Amino acid sequence: MSAAPAVLAAAARIVYLLDDEAAVLDALGFLLASRGLDVRAHASGPALLATVDATPRPLSGVFLIDIRMAPMSGLRVFDELVARRLRNPVLFLSGHGDIPMAVDALKKGAFDFLEKPYSDNALADRVEQALAVDAAMHQTDARAEERHARLASLTEREHEVMLRVAAGRLNKVIADELHVSVRTVEVHRARVYAKLGVRSAAEVATLLAG
Repeated sequence: MSAAPAVLAAAARIVYLLDDEAAVLDALGFLLASRGLDVRAHASGPALLATVDATPRPLSGVFLIDIRMAPMSGLRVFDELVARRLRNPVLFLSGHGDIPMAVDALKKGAFDFLEKPYSDNALADRVEQALAVDAAMHQTDARAEERHARLASLTEREHEVMLRVAAGRLNKVIADELHVSVRTVEVHRARVYAKLGVRSAAEVATLLAG
């Protein structure tokens, strides 16, 4: 199953940056771009959400959002991202007085928050870690999709044989249960292995358990 590693290797290193202060937006954009990241800067929550809504799914990348903004706070933007069922890591930039809000965001599933003033290197490193988490999630999703596609390619009879193979039944037992010849079971078994990309009953069982 090679599709998932390919997805990981090609994972987009995108940072959706949101801050209503132009100077901060420029500074953070320069910092992250110096790490080779693709920075998509936005000055307001509605602008960021418009970009998100116009971007095909699955959306790759992470969000770096200031908590205290107008007209839409960072927490409100986060709620909107959650409502859109996006699982991309979200990091918040917060002032000292914003810590209770940041903690609340973590409870809701935010990846992390960085308190101002922050170290440029520490911030960039944490964004890189969030991107690694995002890439891993895409890899997991790709594996699940590939597994589903392979299972869906089986005929009804092949599916019946597969379940019995995974349970460790011998060909003769399967043949008796399905009222077919042993040779027919052997053919179906070979097709199951080929379609699932496995070589043994143990691998079939492992795939189903995944």
